[in-house]
Amino acid sequence: MNVPTHPPIDKHTAAGGGSRTGPGHTGPSRTGPGSALGRLARVCYRRRWLVLPLWIVGAAAVLFVGFRFAAAADNDFSGGGSGSGRAQAVLEQHFPGETGDTLTLAVRADAGVRDPSVRPRVQAMLDRLGQAPDLSVAGSPYDVPGQISTDGRTAFATVRSTQTEIPVSTTEDLMAAARSASGQGVTFALGGDSVTTVETPYGGPSEGFGALAAMIVILISFGSLLAMGLPLLTALFGIGTGLAGVELLGHLLPAPSFTPVVSSLIGLGVGIDYALFIVTRYRESLHDGADPEEATVTAISTAGRSVLFAGSTVVIAMMGLFVMQQKLLNATAVAASVTVLMTMVTAITLLPALLGFTGRNIDRLRLPYLGRTATRSPLAERWARTIQRRPITGLVVGAVVMLTLAVPALSMRLSFEDSSTAPHTTMAYTSHRLLSQGFGAGYDAPLVVVADLPAGGAAAGNGANPGGGSDQPDRSALAPVARAVAGTAGVAAVTPVRTSTDGQAAEFIAFPATGTQDAATPALVHRLRDTVIPRASAGTGLRVYVGGPNAGIIDFADAVSTRLPWLVAVVIGLSLLLLLVLVRSVVIAVKAALMTLLSTGAAYGVLTAVVQWGWLGHVLGFPQGMPITTWVPLFIFPILFGLSTDYEVFLISRIREEYDAGHSTAEAVARGLSHTARVITAAAAIMVLVFLTVLLGNDMAVKQFGLGLAVAVLLDATVVRMVLVPALMELLGAANWWLPRWLARLLPSA
Repeated sequence: MNVPTHPPIDKHTAAGGGSRTGPGHTGPSRTGPGSALGRLARVCYRRRWLVLPLWIVGAAAVLFVGFRFAAAADNDFSGGGSGSGRAQAVLEQHFPGETGDTLTLAVRADAGVRDPSVRPRVQAMLDRLGQAPDLSVAGSPYDVPGQISTDGRTAFATVRSTQTEIPVSTTEDLMAAARSASGQGVTFALGGDSVTTVETPYGGPSEGFGALAAMIVILISFGSLLAMGLPLLTALFGIGTGLAGVELLGHLLPAPSFTPVVSSLIGLGVGIDYALFIVTRYRESLHDGADPEEATVTAISTAGRSVLFAGSTVVIAMMGLFVMQQKLLNATAVAASVTVLMTMVTAITLLPALLGFTGRNIDRLRLPYLGRTATRSPLAERWARTIQRRPITGLVVGAVVMLTLAVPALSMRLSFEDSSTAPHTTMAYTSHRLLSQGFGAGYDAPLVVVADLPAGGAAAGNGANPGGGSDQPDRSALAPVARAVAGTAGVAAVTPVRTSTDGQAAEFIAFPATGTQDAATPALVHRLRDTVIPRASAGTGLRVYVGGPNAGIIDFADAVSTRLPWLVAVVIGLSLLLLLVLVRSVVIAVKAALMTLLSTGAAYGVLTAVVQWGWLGHVLGFPQGMPITTWVPLFIFPILFGLSTDYEVFLISRIREEYDAGHSTAEAVARGLSHTARVITAAAAIMVLVFLTVLLGNDMAVKQFGLGLAVAVLLDATVVRMVLVPALMELLGAANWWLPRWLARLLPSA
């Protein structure tokens, strides 16, 4: 089909944006060989014998230092001004040595734990636990009331550590001892965070499978081993140096254990994508007759510019997590941003040098039936024209699909994974199962109720000290609160009130009748805080807080639910400004934000249906229905916003190039899509496969994260990019490029 190269100018001026050299122009002054990126590409190309060794030596040094002096992880999401944070502060002040990591020993004996043949075995196991470094058994179940079930077959004991985290080696030794001691009608099982960490560690082989999947996709897309290797090599340099920097950064900004997984997944995805975009443009320029140096300069000046904007959007989106006011989330956001920044740097400095070594051999080492040099996709162009002929149908069908998938997200609940959500083959789950069978589902989700004790005179108004004037704390002041909590529906049991050694605080533990993942447990915590405890402590002068790990999970989920809208608003606002600078169109920038919200909502909906409702859950490795892990939706949104901008920037930049070359909007969309569909499809396929590989692991939160992002990217690259965007741009016509003149004067040149 012959297309005129210079349609009438009035198709553009109808948008109110002036001529193609007006406010919306993105001409060669910013993207050509003479641009800053073009000059950088030329230097890296010509000095490739210097650039490559510098990268190798520098990367080796950073990797050695980063991983040799890596900071320890910090998984404490409590603290701050929440109820659990204040409870933790009281415990640390008045119950020193009791706020470290803990283990729970669960015992199940068919003959009963009091049987003469069983009791010595239980005691021997307790002695073994107490002999471990920095550990002590809080009390034998034979001595502490309430630690043997009513049927006498189940018992538990708490093991306390003086350390924040029990070492992995210690946990592994104790787990091995528990397995050895089990048998002949008696089962021992250990539970706790340290056991979960050992059995379901973050990371694993998924990154390797992700890289292998990326290799296959690029090979199918390019058909050349050499063209396949360049994006992978570039991405690995960026990811490796970025992760090493993240490990060092942990000394200043302690980050949770899942940070390296999040950073590596993002880095692997965007790193390969960015290099893929540039290599694709390089091959296209070669095939159009440019020599290798000019092809490199063109690729970096155009696709490299898109990479910088796309990567900057990812960074801005990640930094939006600071809105959550959670120090550990802040640390993860910075860590992921560092990894993305390093992939951007490698893409515009290392890759030009590698292209210099490759030259015209980029398509060498082709595989049979896969080698293809054409960069334009006639199929994508025909598809775009089909959508353009029926834009309303495409828009309605696409929107209905996305909104339907988003519906389950309206019922999404947030929590953290615990032993009840662990794979059923693990010891952590066995411990949970034994405790649930013997004592009820809430016995591994205790609530710690703690209070600063008032001086005796402080309770005088309540009749506690009629004489008034004693300066000693009223040690019985918490007893009425304990009785009120024990009588609350949903509370299975309450331990006796215990006073601190300094006499300034008291605490007791309330065991819910429901587990951590049950919606009734957060409701119980709110009821205790809002109604039961205030009434029971009225006039006593007590400051009573509900804390413990379970309450901390609930507080964190509440904080996320409250601040998530602010996160969305901040990320969209900042990203809109960046997109305005790049595409110089208000309409396209707003459309990009709306499309990302659609993709996010659909991803949340699919995630809720699979993980929480259990649809296909067993097939995808989720053994039971569970709430969504609290940090997962927090990271899915900014990451998806950044990743979807990759495709938006790459597609719209190419459409804008075609438009500025003189084509109408409809023709520019069709031609732009034909030039970018193959690489966008390949990039999306890489992302989806990389994210889906985490389903091979055992950690439920990481599996949720991978599934959510895979669904989001798949929908964004297909329904959004291939249906909704062409349909909307066809309907909007020349209005796509609308940019008020006053705003054009304010925006900096990209």
